[in-house]
Amino acid sequence: MNELQIALLQMTSLGSDQQANLVKGEAFCRRAKDMGADIALFPEMWNIGYTWYAGCPDDLHEIGNETSEQRQARAAWQAQAIGRDSAFVGHFRELATELDMAIAITYLESWTGPPRNTVSLIDRHGEIILTYAKVHTCDFSMEAACTSGDDFYVSTLDTARGPVEIGAMICYDREFPESARILMLKGAEIVLTPNACELEQNRLGQFRVRAVENMIGVAMANYAAPQENGHSVAFDPIGFTRDGCSRDTLIIEAGEGEGVFLAGFDLDTLRDYRQRETWGNAFRRPHRYGALTATTIEQPFIRINAAGEVYDPTKR
Repeated sequence: MNELQIALLQMTSLGSDQQANLVKGEAFCRRAKDMGADIALFPEMWNIGYTWYAGCPDDLHEIGNETSEQRQARAAWQAQAIGRDSAFVGHFRELATELDMAIAITYLESWTGPPRNTVSLIDRHGEIILTYAKVHTCDFSMEAACTSGDDFYVSTLDTARGPVEIGAMICYDREFPESARILMLKGAEIVLTPNACELEQNRLGQFRVRAVENMIGVAMANYAAPQENGHSVAFDPIGFTRDGCSRDTLIIEAGEGEGVFLAGFDLDTLRDYRQRETWGNAFRRPHRYGALTATTIEQPFIRINAAGEVYDPTKR
């Protein structure tokens, strides 16, 4: 088999200590390489461990109701953002070259205005071939303090198994079928998904469906317990064998603890399936989908965001 090996780095972070997270992340990357990985995938916003307000209770995380102390804490949190030309990202570019292994590193990215929630895919030669910022920021939470991304991207990754078309989405993105669908339409074969939330049966079920309905492989890395609940997971899209028998698409699902969990995608079988089955873009009718791009929101879906305003998608 021509198996692409993706290492799901399921870890607990060391909070906002970026140097400590760098050291731990490197150690897990080295473990991944020793296990035969072609790509190492980090959980979401690894450089600061997805920390928000240190010491502030969750029910006070509404931007529109901040105290002076919380505003200062938010500003301090945003000040931890780094650029893709930073020493942190540069370290993992050097590591990717040394290990001859691609690394999908995640970080709070400095930006014009509020920072972004970002993943950069570094190839085995140390080059950044894709940088994606989370489009579906959780605007009901403190993530409204981030600038949302403006597009989805697919790039060709050079691997020892040959070129592979790789896309990315981040955490809440996967709860919108449009995210994975756009990546499929742009040619993705495998979609990498950094995560930072509880992965229970409903979210895992959604993720499984994203693979099948788009005929793409999907791989997701989450934080280990007790920060989240682990369950990093990967699915292939091959729902049926050639003789029509249903099959389980699960490649691997981790438990709650820390570890490096290897997901092997059989590229030849995946590509053969994409050539002959009925999902993906084979029988769609996009000329009937006009409502999908409408920007109006009606009841019962009108919501108040973290700024205390009625959510308007055109402002993001």
